[in-house]
Amino acid sequence: MERDSSSDEEEELIHQKQGNAPRSPSSFHFQSLTSRITSNFNFNFKFPFQKRYLFAILPLFAILLYYLLPDSHSLFSLSSVNLNLRHDQPEESQLRALYLLRQQQSGLLHALNSTSQTHILKSLLSNQISLNSQIQHLLLSPYTTATSLHFRNAACGTVDQKLLERRTMEWKPKANKFLVAVCVSGQMSNHLMCLQKHMFFAALLNRVLVIPSSKVDYEYERVLDVEHMNRCAGGKVKAVISFQEFSSMKKNGMHEGKFLCYFSLPRPCYLDDEHLRKLKSLGLLSTNKPAAAWDEDARKPRKRSVEEVVSRFSREEKEDVLVIGDVLYADVEEEWVTQAGGPLAHRCKTLIQPNRLIFLTAQRFIQTFLGRNFLALHFRRHDFLNFCNGKKPSCFYPIPQAAACILRVVERANAPLIYLSTDAAESEIRLLQSLLVLEGRHVPLVKRPPRNSAEKWDALLYRHHIEGDPQVEAMLDKTICAMSSVFIGASGSTFTQDIRRLRKDWGSASLCDEYLCQGEEPNVVAEIE
Repeated sequence: MERDSSSDEEEELIHQKQGNAPRSPSSFHFQSLTSRITSNFNFNFKFPFQKRYLFAILPLFAILLYYLLPDSHSLFSLSSVNLNLRHDQPEESQLRALYLLRQQQSGLLHALNSTSQTHILKSLLSNQISLNSQIQHLLLSPYTTATSLHFRNAACGTVDQKLLERRTMEWKPKANKFLVAVCVSGQMSNHLMCLQKHMFFAALLNRVLVIPSSKVDYEYERVLDVEHMNRCAGGKVKAVISFQEFSSMKKNGMHEGKFLCYFSLPRPCYLDDEHLRKLKSLGLLSTNKPAAAWDEDARKPRKRSVEEVVSRFSREEKEDVLVIGDVLYADVEEEWVTQAGGPLAHRCKTLIQPNRLIFLTAQRFIQTFLGRNFLALHFRRHDFLNFCNGKKPSCFYPIPQAAACILRVVERANAPLIYLSTDAAESEIRLLQSLLVLEGRHVPLVKRPPRNSAEKWDALLYRHHIEGDPQVEAMLDKTICAMSSVFIGASGSTFTQDIRRLRKDWGSASLCDEYLCQGEEPNVVAEIE
């Protein structure tokens, strides 16, 4: 059975708002290095709006030179600088220089990720980051492997999510008030993001969240840990229930309720006739069409405050059951909703996480094949050629360029191998593997192998008869990626976005996490058909 991860199960996409190092035994040529730095910076002076970045970068290089050259007068008299270092122990000045380079690299990466300037500036920042890495390599090259590994690993520490500053609200659902989630846009990753926003709405309205029925949606209980949600919420009333449990309550005389759509355009709730028929058969529709909560276009969503949402949807407070159509694109307190741990107060790291069986299977796979330190790559290819080339700039990279980008991250992370989650064809995977060579060593690409009864890492899935389910397979891929030391994602993919959410919530997000070839444009782009 083929296990290429996220092909059929991969989600639809949503719009986001978002050189070889020379070897040297104990010295390097200062003039060559400074000429390269100068050439990079002189190019930048042609663009006045970029000067503020130079003022941040140049002092750091000045400090670096100060520590490398204790006698500043020798700057003009020496053609090369002998570091005169022992091979097993860096001197204090070199340690301080390396520390400054790490700080500079972090600042450059932050500027690269946050800048909204032109691609020219992004290219310049990317070049400086590459140059920074080469300087670090030169400083480390005389020392033992153990010393080099220490500094390389230090560059990819975990991100401080500032959890003590997290903004939260209590979820106090009333036992007789329910919010039924309806999610129909895209595939599973989109639906999980939709469900997360419905959870926020349910907390705002003090209602119990009803997970969608598998007759109109996915089997969420197979991929999510529903009991975990209730344990973490910790209230006297269950915060989340299955549709089956809700149906049992409804048979005992519960009122039918009100069906509202968050979006009225381009189609109310994104519901086609087939979905309408299924929802009606479940007793959620008394009429052929649900009502629009307000005039709202999913293609141009307006920013809404909590007060606006509560004011509008609380008008239906008398209704026992409130059904709300797809809220995937709803723009309500986005920074609050997407913060690490989510917007709700709870006892755990995250409310929405994989089914326990999937979680344990991911751990067993990592223990069997990967070990503690590995890089994970979500390499989205299948429909990305058309999707990415419709964006400016494109996000679909030729395999050789992608390999070069991946190797830069591998070197920073010092990862011995890569876990590959992909829908790419075998021909693309073979070429990518052949190009992943670092310091004369191939960096292995590891995928989940076909079922083998001699292997026991996936026994839990087979024992509980959920093996082979595309959504279970996709969630297993996400979980493995979320547990990696460093993660490279696909820009524009909600599959990647869900992995990043888990990494952020679990505290595994790394300073070296990035999107594939982040800050670069493809070196060739095909014409649009």
